[in-house]
Amino acid sequence: MGFFRFLFGRKKKRQNNEYQQESYEQEENQGQQENQGQQEDQSEQENQGQQENQGQQENQGQQEDQSEQENQGQQENQGQQEDQSEQENQSEQENQGQQENQSHQEQQDKQKDQNQQKNKSKQKRQEPRSIPELIKQLQQSNDFVHYHTSEQDEGPFWLSYFRPIIEGTKLNENIMPCLQEKSIQSLAQLKEELSVSSIVLTEDVKEVEGLLLQGNVLIQMKKEDTQCLLVEASVEPYRQPSRPEIEFGVVGSQESFVEGLDTNLNLVRKRLPIPELRVKEMIVGSLSKTKVAIVYIENIANEENVHTILQRMEDVQFEQIIDSSTLAQLIEDNVNAAFPLFLNTERPDRVVLALGEGRIAVFVDGSPYSIIAPSRFVDFFTATEDYNLSWVSATCFRLLRLFAVLFSLFATATYVAVMTFHYELIPIDLLNTLISSRIGVPLPPILEAILLELSIDLLREAGARLPIKVGQTLGIVGGIVIGQASVEAGLTSNVLLIIVAVSALASFITPIYKMGNSIRWLRFPFIVFAEMWGLIGISICFLFFATHMLRLKSLGRPYGLYPFRMQDIQDSWVRGPLSALKNRPAQTSTKKPKKNQKKIKQKTVFTDFDD
Repeated sequence: MGFFRFLFGRKKKRQNNEYQQESYEQEENQGQQENQGQQEDQSEQENQGQQENQGQQENQGQQEDQSEQENQGQQENQGQQEDQSEQENQSEQENQGQQENQSHQEQQDKQKDQNQQKNKSKQKRQEPRSIPELIKQLQQSNDFVHYHTSEQDEGPFWLSYFRPIIEGTKLNENIMPCLQEKSIQSLAQLKEELSVSSIVLTEDVKEVEGLLLQGNVLIQMKKEDTQCLLVEASVEPYRQPSRPEIEFGVVGSQESFVEGLDTNLNLVRKRLPIPELRVKEMIVGSLSKTKVAIVYIENIANEENVHTILQRMEDVQFEQIIDSSTLAQLIEDNVNAAFPLFLNTERPDRVVLALGEGRIAVFVDGSPYSIIAPSRFVDFFTATEDYNLSWVSATCFRLLRLFAVLFSLFATATYVAVMTFHYELIPIDLLNTLISSRIGVPLPPILEAILLELSIDLLREAGARLPIKVGQTLGIVGGIVIGQASVEAGLTSNVLLIIVAVSALASFITPIYKMGNSIRWLRFPFIVFAEMWGLIGISICFLFFATHMLRLKSLGRPYGLYPFRMQDIQDSWVRGPLSALKNRPAQTSTKKPKKNQKKIKQKTVFTDFDD
């Protein structure tokens, strides 16, 4: 029983010592009543054992109580420490929260300031409702001039203009003498007195703003008037037409376009004095406000082509149009094309020929180049000079350009393929020469070819970016020195050096600069494919780019030679006699496919063998 009580007490963990003692006494009395018949010695021994057990249990209970008290004290200490740490964490969190709140408030303040600045800028950008409001906004710029013509502000004529874009001689000689006359009492009378070609009397605020930014002088009778007179007095900073620098020709016109839009249109109108020549002008670029002119011949150009290019111009969402090349990239059919889709030219005679074929020319103010659309792949390898030579010479030059392009693409790649895979295709004498030239060269053919190609391109770029005389000297001397040094050092073979140099010369034959750049960079994929699969790799690369070219379109029209048109053969890679060029290109889909409506009379040609 004592053992049972011991176990029972251990399970209850001695929560109440007094209750355990009372229950123990009751059980002891019951045991004494049941064992009255037993011997007193046994009962005494049992009592002694029970007392000893009870003492042990009490000692154990006391020890357990002490341990529980110690545990409680430790728990209390831990609780106090935890409370302290919680308080510290709370204080840290409060500090962090305060800092976050402060930073959040600072961010909110910054956002408010930014929003206020944006609102102010938006308020500044709000379109003025009247001319006085417009002048007030423009006066925030230091180069805007607004003053009265006399010392008395009550008198007539207030002038406003942007100082950098106004020519002083025009202002002082053409405008100011008329303003000093006392007999003029209205703007209409002043308009009749001024001897200036461009004078506008208007109340439209947008028109006034646009003309002011183009170099016009604003004249008001009174400062608060809503009607004003705008007189043209802009500076003409553009250069005069000069000789072409890139598309230079020995025979033919020696004029080229300049940066002035009106000058370029004058060069075209001078060569096409017909009423059917149409010019559509528009503004492109949200910041630059660049003036663009679309030129075409009404009875010849396809209306669908005209509508397409006008729609693409209207859809342009770009801030700054700084050159015609920028505009060409925004309106072309495929931005990932490996070849230029629109032809850029600086020659007025080339633009006139394109307009006569039913194409469209695009001029950008500030750019000396015109865009011709739609264009064909073969157009990039023809020159205006071809039409000034005999058809035999022109055909030979065009075939020479075709051969030069193919040589530039395949020469270096073929060398790599032959030296890597196809030794058996080379005659023995030539093979011995190639092997002897590569003796001592530590590099494989592909690295040797790429290093030489990159060296040539570096010399070309350096010569183009340096002044003319220095660039020419660098190109000649640098090529000789680097080539000779690389051969003597054993880094390259002399045969490959000759191939790379001739390939570089062949790439310069292309009349259009952009197409020359495309051919120039296409050599590297051919070299890589030649290293991997030899001549089969060159064939695969050629088929890939040929398929890519045939899939391209220029202004929605086929770019390559497909679909094949028999009528285009006479003026493509070959050029027939001028009397045989009766049809316009089928690509343009013109209203008048025939060039010459009347037959050209054939003259009788006598030879030395005739009587």
